[in-house]
Parts: sequence; C-alpha cells; structure tokens
Amino acid sequence: MRGPNCRKMAAVAAVVQGVVTAIAPRAGAELTRRMLSQNFENTEMLEPDPGYIRQIRALSIGMVAAGIAGVALERVGTADGSHQQTDTAGEER
Repeated sequence: MRGPNCRKMAAVAAVVQGVVTAIAPRAGAELTRRMLSQNFENTEMLEPDPGYIRQIRALSIGMVAAGIAGVALERVGTADGSHQQTDTAGEER
C-alpha cells in the first residue's frame, strides 16, 4: 500500500484530524494533559490558556488545508500519470 494510496490516506487522515481538532480544540488539550499525567504529578491542575486553544485551532485549520492540498496533488498526479514507481530505498525505477 505504498505510494499514491498511502499518501492519499495520510492526507485524508490529516483532514479528518484537523477538522475534529478545529471543532473541539479543548479535547486535544485534555488528551495532552492525560498523556502528561502518566509521567508527572498534579497535571489535573493544568488549564490551557485561551491563546493556546487559539493556536491549536489555527494549527488544525492548517492541517486541513495541507491535507486537502495533498489529496488534490495526488488526484492531479494520478490523472496525468506523473507518478513514478519507487522501490523501498526511495530510488526511482
């Protein structure tokens, strides 16, 4: 599943993650807090600043844009046949 299909799936995953995070940025901050609690004490006292929430939302919108661009580039590349096969070392055949 390497090549164009893998890149297209990664782009779609970026779009989905970006949309979810743009809609609910506090859920992402809560997930980060929970992950930190595995190694640190008193993480329940952490509260994200409004500026941090805005930054998360801005980054997620950028992820959506990058994912859409990736899907579009893959679609254009497969339409005109410009994809070249690569082996596992990344060298063109």
